[in-house]
Amino acid sequence: MIPILKPLAALIGLALAGTATANCTGNITIGEDSSQISTAVANKTVGATCLNNLIIDTEAEGANYRNHGEFVARLSKQVTGWARQGILRSKEAAELRAAGARSEVGKTLKVRVIAFNDFHGNIDGADLNFTSPVDGIPPRTPAGGVDYLAGLVKQLKASAPNNVVVSAGDLIGASPLDSALFHDEPTIETMNRLGLEFNAVGNHEFDEGREELLRMQNGGCHPTDANSCQGNSVGTPYPFEGARFDFLAANVMDTASGKTLFPAYGVKNFKGNRVAFIGMTLKGTPSIVTPAGISGLAFKDEADTVNQLIGKLKRHGINAVVVLLHEGGLAPGSINGCAGVSGPIVDIVKRLDDAVDLIISGHTHQAYNCTLPNSTGRTIPVTSAGAFGRLLTSIDLILDTRTKDIVAVSAMNKLVDRDNVLHAADPIKPVDEISVIVANYQALAEPIANRVIGSITANITAVRNAAGESALGDVIADSQLAATAPPDKGGAAIAFMNTGGIRADLTYAGSTADEGDGNVTYGEAFTVQPFGNSLTIKTLTGQQLYDLLNQQWAAGQYADGGRTLQISNGFTYQHTFVPKVSPLGANYVCDGSLKLNGVAIDKSASYRVTMNSFLASGGDNYSVFNLGTNQLGGDVDLDALEAYLHANPGGITPGSQDRIRNVAACN
Repeated sequence: MIPILKPLAALIGLALAGTATANCTGNITIGEDSSQISTAVANKTVGATCLNNLIIDTEAEGANYRNHGEFVARLSKQVTGWARQGILRSKEAAELRAAGARSEVGKTLKVRVIAFNDFHGNIDGADLNFTSPVDGIPPRTPAGGVDYLAGLVKQLKASAPNNVVVSAGDLIGASPLDSALFHDEPTIETMNRLGLEFNAVGNHEFDEGREELLRMQNGGCHPTDANSCQGNSVGTPYPFEGARFDFLAANVMDTASGKTLFPAYGVKNFKGNRVAFIGMTLKGTPSIVTPAGISGLAFKDEADTVNQLIGKLKRHGINAVVVLLHEGGLAPGSINGCAGVSGPIVDIVKRLDDAVDLIISGHTHQAYNCTLPNSTGRTIPVTSAGAFGRLLTSIDLILDTRTKDIVAVSAMNKLVDRDNVLHAADPIKPVDEISVIVANYQALAEPIANRVIGSITANITAVRNAAGESALGDVIADSQLAATAPPDKGGAAIAFMNTGGIRADLTYAGSTADEGDGNVTYGEAFTVQPFGNSLTIKTLTGQQLYDLLNQQWAAGQYADGGRTLQISNGFTYQHTFVPKVSPLGANYVCDGSLKLNGVAIDKSASYRVTMNSFLASGGDNYSVFNLGTNQLGGDVDLDALEAYLHANPGGITPGSQDRIRNVAACN
């Protein structure tokens, strides 16, 4: 902790030690900037130090008082001691006491909030990069990695004695193999050492269900997977220690108990000035996670939940309120800009109680630094640090130590700069302890990750065309159909794949030492499909297939067509939906356009259909899948992709993207 005032013994020692003499000029001042008070007391030399420099009353010197009264009392004690030593006359001491009493010192306190979101278990930053020419960040600048993230956190803490580190959700889930193989225990362990204090749950925290999420908080080994609890091999405690930080879930209710799954908020006390951090996920979480994993949980409206907590916080004397919200918006442009902001965050903020001082958001993987109007029209700061730990947000709060409220906020998104391209003057140094843990987990995962499972002939990307179809979506749907088409495997004729389950591209160069050969490693395939969903085969009628496809544009889905189902070879259809133009809630599939191997789908006939377990229980709001009958379980989705690669030794070619057609009008 930074000392409040130089002790008198140290001062006397300074006066007696050494021969160097400070050249002290002018008079003593109290405070800083526009509120600075000048006195008539000369700035005297005391040994090698100036008297003015012994009064800690500026940020530069480390002023850190719980309130104005503490500064006045400590200054009075200090100058009284100087008067007794003959350094000051009584009149001079009195003037300094009076100046201190009139000053602003201690009336405010600076607190630094260090924030990030959507980390998704990206503990290794070796292959991560970030580009933002408008911010002076060159293309593919190396960025990220939990050890470098921790290094920047440490750097930002050094200049702010009052600090807190927070995350706005999706800390875990949809993670790379070196974290996911071990059920994201590496992420929790390294975040413990980074100093994370509060994490709002996001939708991906629920990927493996509530019991697994509770294990992430409380610790202990996974009940069935031997890859869990690798502490003895990587240098962390055995069994798995669990999170030393708090998961927060203000709007996630256990319907049986009526209580929140995790605490609604956490409070940190900064020298008697308390700040509440309310944490929550988006209310739409049930539509984008496996329903079975959240059985018995209810997800409440974000703004309503916050507003209902304000009274409780005020009754506890807490006026400073920060919301960690796993929901966000879109704001293209600078990482510290807010150009054309749109999305759910705008409406949520517009409905918030005026007591909320700051929103730290996430979910959309966008980087922005906004101010948005609340329910009273007052603008409040809203930030997001992109995704994968490549950026973090440094936010300075100014607290009024009398009212205990936040009176000013300044925020800045910063690059976690691995090559110190933008940090040459103050380079980020990775935290060695964390680097070692990451390296040890990588050594365990490497034999699995580097195993070649097949090849591709060119880049196969998840980028969708105007109709909503991607080349990689085609390939994955085909692999799932191949795994379930045999009669003893389900006899499927059609396979569907959700776009949200495709997390990366397959690139011809790959990321192995044999770049440029088209080889696909298990690690690369895992990055594409990290959820471990099992395949499910059900019987649907032709009419249900029409109904299913029209659910792509039902109310509550993405207006940009972001949830378009990917379909297997042989199945085709046409639609008239135009992303960002056509209104949601209408039917856009052209009647009579659904065909299987060129033959029109019979609405009264039955068809065997494959989907993953996420879709099978109504994920992404596709409730029609729940209507399927004669259910049969199949292989894990990643195993199906591996088998498909093995079955095509000449290499998989990109999908043709001609199965879904967007037409101006139905015939």
